Amino acid sequence: MGSKNKLKRFKENETFVNVIQPERQDILSNSFSLKGKWAKEFFKNEKPIVLELGCGKGEYTINLARRYPDKNFIGIDIKGARLWRGAKTALEEEMANVGFLRTQIELLDLIFERNEVDEIWITFPDPQIKYKRTKHRLTNQQFLELYRRILVPEGIIHLKTDSEFMHGYTLGLLHGLGHTVEYAHHDVYSNEYTPPEVTSIQTYYEGQYLEEGKKITYIRFKLK
Repeated sequence: MGSKNKLKRFKENETFVNVIQPERQDILSNSFSLKGKWAKEFFKNEKPIVLELGCGKGEYTINLARRYPDKNFIGIDIKGARLWRGAKTALEEEMANVGFLRTQIELLDLIFERNEVDEIWITFPDPQIKYKRTKHRLTNQQFLELYRRILVPEGIIHLKTDSEFMHGYTLGLLHGLGHTVEYAHHDVYSNEYTPPEVTSIQTYYEGQYLEEGKKITYIRFKLK
C-alpha cells in the first residue's frame, strides 16, 4: 500500500465514530476514559465484550459480530491502515456492536478493567519462533496473565493459527500451567466437531494458507 493511501486511511480513521485511538501517554497515566465503561459508554448496552487481538483488516471481528448480534466486538491492532477496512465495513453496514481500537496489546490491562471482557480471539498471530522473540509471543505466560486480569472468571480464549509451532507451544504451556483446554485440533477443516465459527469465518491470509496446503489449528481454553 502506498504512503498516500495510508495517510488517507489514517485521516479517515480520525472521523470514524467506531475507531478509538488513545494516546499512549493517556493509557500509561491511567487516564483512559473508557476503562471499565466500554459497554455502558461506547456500546451503550450491557452485552458481553469480545476482543480480537491483532485483528488486521477485521475480518473475524466483523463476521463474529454478524453471527452474534447479542455480543459486542472490539478489533485491536496497532496498524491503523489495516483496521480501517473493518471499521469502514462496520459503518457501511451500520453495525452497532463493533468497534476498533488502535493500540498495543501489552497495554490491555490499562484499557480494560478487571472482569470487563468475556472472550478473546487471537487470530493468526506472528509465532515469534526465534527464542529472543519469545516475549512477543501472544500466548506466553506474561500475556496469559495479562488476559486473566481483564477476563471474567471462566472467560474463554480462542487461538487460531497456521503455525504448528504456535499450536504446540501454547498447548504445552497451558497443560504445564494447569489451565483448562476445552478443545484443540491441529487441522480444523478435517474435523467435523470443530466449532462452526472456526471454519465458517476465514481471513484473507487464511485463504492463502489453505491454498498452499497449510493446516489451520485451533485451541479454545480457559485460564485457571
